[in-house]
Amino acid sequence: MYRVGVDIGGTFTDLVALSEDGELINIKVSSTPLAPEKGVVEALREFLAKARPDEIEVVVHATTIATNALLGQRGLELPKAALITTKGFRDIIEIGRQRRHRLYDLFFTKPRPLVERRYRYEVAERIGPRGEVIAPLNSREVEDAVEDMLKEGVKTVAIGFLNSYVNPAHELEAKRIVKEKAPSLHVTASCEISPEYREYERISTAVVNSVLKPIVSLYVRKLEDELRSLGVKAPLYVMQSNGGMASPEVVSEAPVTVVESGPAAGVIAAAFYSKALGISNVISFDMGGTTAKAGSIFRGAPEQVTEYEVAGEVHKGRVVKGSGYPVRFPFIDLVECSAGGGTIAWVDKGSALRVGPVSAGADPGPACYGQGGEDPTITDANLLLGRLNPRYLLGGRKRVY
Repeated sequence: MYRVGVDIGGTFTDLVALSEDGELINIKVSSTPLAPEKGVVEALREFLAKARPDEIEVVVHATTIATNALLGQRGLELPKAALITTKGFRDIIEIGRQRRHRLYDLFFTKPRPLVERRYRYEVAERIGPRGEVIAPLNSREVEDAVEDMLKEGVKTVAIGFLNSYVNPAHELEAKRIVKEKAPSLHVTASCEISPEYREYERISTAVVNSVLKPIVSLYVRKLEDELRSLGVKAPLYVMQSNGGMASPEVVSEAPVTVVESGPAAGVIAAAFYSKALGISNVISFDMGGTTAKAGSIFRGAPEQVTEYEVAGEVHKGRVVKGSGYPVRFPFIDLVECSAGGGTIAWVDKGSALRVGPVSAGADPGPACYGQGGEDPTITDANLLLGRLNPRYLLGGRKRVY
C-alpha cells in the first residue's frame, strides 16, 4: 500500500509515494495553471504505471489555488460577491484599520475591496455586546437584497453583523433566508468561519472565504472526480494553513483555511526531520520555481500566528499590515520572497539589475523551455553558467534550449 502526497506549485507539480516497506517514488511534472487538477492527474497517471489504483491508501494534497486566485492569476478570476451587514456598516471592509502599508508614499492606494460597494447590502438589525437583541432582524430587507443579487449575477455572499460572535441568531437567520430564496448562492456567515470579536477582521475573513468558495469547491470536486476516473478510491485530504489536514467537504465550506496549504506542508516536513535528528530549534527553507519561504520550528513545533493578511505585499519577508485582506485563522508563521527557478531578472530605470517579484511560472516558463517565454530567469542563467544538465531536466523529459 502507498501513501501519496501531491503538491502543486507555481511552476511544477510534485508527487511523492511512500510504500509500507519504505519504497519512495518521486514524480515531477509541469504545473497547469489554467486547470491545476490536470497536473495532479498527469503525475498520478505516471505513478499508476508503477502501481495499481487499489494500492493507494490515502492521497494528501497541498495547493496554492486559493492564494493564486486572490493574486489574480489568469484563469482563476474571482466571482462577483456580495456582503450583507448591519445598517451603517457597509464600508467596514473598505475603511479597515486605516493602516498605510506605505507610510510616505504620496501615491498610496488601498487594497481594492473584494466586494464592490454596489453589492454591499445594509439591513436593519442590532445585537448588543452582551448578546442582547437591540433591534430585530428585518427579514424583508434580506429578501430584497437576495432578489437584487440574483438580478445582478452575484455568485457568492458573505454575512457579517455586529457582535454575532456573541449571539449568532441574526446571521444564521439571514443565511437561512438566502439559502431558501437562492439555493445556488454560496453563503458564508462570519459567526461560523470566525466567531471572534473585532468586526473588521471577522467580516474580512468571511468575505475572503466567500470569494474563494466557488473556485476552491469546484476545484476540489473536479479533483475528486479525476481521482475516481483513474480508479483511485482512497480518501483525499487537503493540507491546511495550520499544518493539519481536512476533507474535501470541509475545505469546500472553509477554503480560507487552505490559503497557505503548500508552504505549511514544507514546514511540517522540516519539523518531522528536526525531531528525527534530535534538534529542537530549526529554521526551515523551501525554494520552488516561484517563491522561497522560511519558517521557524521552536522546541520541536512550528510557530504559528492567529491572523494573516492574504494577497498582501511582502517587505523583508513579512506581509505588510494594511496591504492585503486580514484572515482570522491559525497559520504556520512564514516569511517569503520572490526567488525561484522561474523568477525573472530585469533592469530598473536606474540601470540596476533586479530579480523578482514576477515569475515566468509554468506557462510560458523560462526562455530556455522554448514555450514562448522571452524574459531571462534564474533557470536560464544557471543553464548558461553550466550549472544545469540540459539533458536531464525533469529526468530528461523536459527539453531546454
